[in-house]
Amino acid sequence: MFVDVHCHLSFPDFDNDRHEIIRRLKEQNISLLIDPGTNTETSKRSIELSALHDFIYSTVGLHPHDVRQAVPDQTFCELESLGALPGVVGIGEIGLDYHYHDYHAELQMEAFRSMLRIAKKLDLPAVIHSRDAWEDTLRIIEEEKSSNLRGIMHCFSGNTEIALECIRLGFKISIPGTITYKKSTLPEVVHDIATRDLLTETDAPYLSPVPFRGKRNEPSHVRFVTGKIAEIKEFPLEKIAGIIQRTAHELFSIEEGAQASRQKEQ
Repeated sequence: MFVDVHCHLSFPDFDNDRHEIIRRLKEQNISLLIDPGTNTETSKRSIELSALHDFIYSTVGLHPHDVRQAVPDQTFCELESLGALPGVVGIGEIGLDYHYHDYHAELQMEAFRSMLRIAKKLDLPAVIHSRDAWEDTLRIIEEEKSSNLRGIMHCFSGNTEIALECIRLGFKISIPGTITYKKSTLPEVVHDIATRDLLTETDAPYLSPVPFRGKRNEPSHVRFVTGKIAEIKEFPLEKIAGIIQRTAHELFSIEEGAQASRQKEQ
């Protein structure tokens, strides 16, 4: 019933108890999980994890924090090849992050454009990270816009105006656990935009929702994000979860019944 469209379950943070984490998320009715890559190595690990579980899919990407370590032509070529593999449903995590003082804007923007072009070439949705960089993020998407450019704004942190512009450009708004924080402005955003434009995520192991704030996050906690959205929208939890599930399946081109039919190594 619930979906977590952005969870780093393949990260080393879960190496010691990944099977237990998976058991808990199944108990909490998490029906779909998307594990994003942040560079070539983590993208490969994401693909390996998705090959083991019929409800896990992967995306491959180059996080803005990893841009400096990339070898441009080699990295982009390898990520494009990985993006064509079975179980890969998107290109990301990609984007811009100007939060830390040593960011390199030009290098990030060049990589962002290259990855968006791979998404368009492979006809896959883009999973975008934008932190303190909305003006450049939206400008580049507008400049790279094509009929098949679409995706999600992962871990959305903007206001309603930014959200509506993202939606106009073909992107869904992915809501993380921060919506449960007292000072969060996300409840206003969720109230103001249509449910069909919303998705849910944990960004685990980061950003645990209340009542787990300060602890390692995990995919089973996405139910608290969905519950908060249902509270704001004043709809039954099952209805909200169903709408979000359909949106995720449509955006990532995951057909009903396709998960059960995937051939997995157990």
